[in-house]
Amino acid sequence: MIDRLAVLPQYLLPKQALTSLMGRLASRPSGGLTTALIRWFIGRYGVNMSEAANPDPAAYATFNEFFTRALKPGVRPLADARLLCPVDGAISQFGRVSRGRIFQAKGHEYTATALLGGDKDLAARFADGWFATIYLSPRDYHRIHMPCAGRLRRMLHVPGELFSVNPTTARAVPGLFARNERVVCLFDDEAGRPFVMVLVGATVVGSMATVWHGVVNPPRPGTLREWRYDDQDITLARGAEMGRFLLGSTVVMLFPTGPLTFNPGWAEGVPVRMGQPMVRA
Repeated sequence: MIDRLAVLPQYLLPKQALTSLMGRLASRPSGGLTTALIRWFIGRYGVNMSEAANPDPAAYATFNEFFTRALKPGVRPLADARLLCPVDGAISQFGRVSRGRIFQAKGHEYTATALLGGDKDLAARFADGWFATIYLSPRDYHRIHMPCAGRLRRMLHVPGELFSVNPTTARAVPGLFARNERVVCLFDDEAGRPFVMVLVGATVVGSMATVWHGVVNPPRPGTLREWRYDDQDITLARGAEMGRFLLGSTVVMLFPTGPLTFNPGWAEGVPVRMGQPMVRA
């Protein structure tokens, strides 16, 4: 009940309009005002700028440049594991996809079909597979990397709501990750097995971008958009950057049926970093 009351204002807020406004402001260079905002944000959220390739807040012309800042080489070494954690963040949930249903939080689950924009055939490939959901907080590094090498096959932009995706909202809003706007990226790994990375939008997430397409949204036409890449050889290496959030959110990954043992140190709420092992090495 407390969680439901906490998220009640989100149902009333004009989330689309607020997100569009914040997206425009975050991409606008405003000199000293931008620098002051960045300095405030660093202090408010405890951002570790010593890891940034450029630790000087005044070096960033826009808030988005700061928010998607690169890290120094070597600060995220890649573990010797079949699957790597693709982002900095905290574990929301992970485990089995049970007959096509994905666990969100106590009392809530959603279908893989809904997450993947209604594509039943695609969802069937993960009906009894595995999933992992990782939440990125404002303080985190907001570039997204590949858990393993993969060849891109399809990308979908699925329209939706823009609820916050923090743990409180995940506990209170039914079907949150299949309800919010999202970008769905389908890859084949080196053995030809499919896997999916879903970039979930949220309140004031101005846009999401991928390295092969650039900014995916805006525009927000309100209809599902699809891109196919079977005629192109877009292959990304293990640990390579695949996309980024311009203001933070959540990544959901789907893997097919087969042997997979998650990192024994993983648990709900545990902080993780890009490059750490997702599975037992």
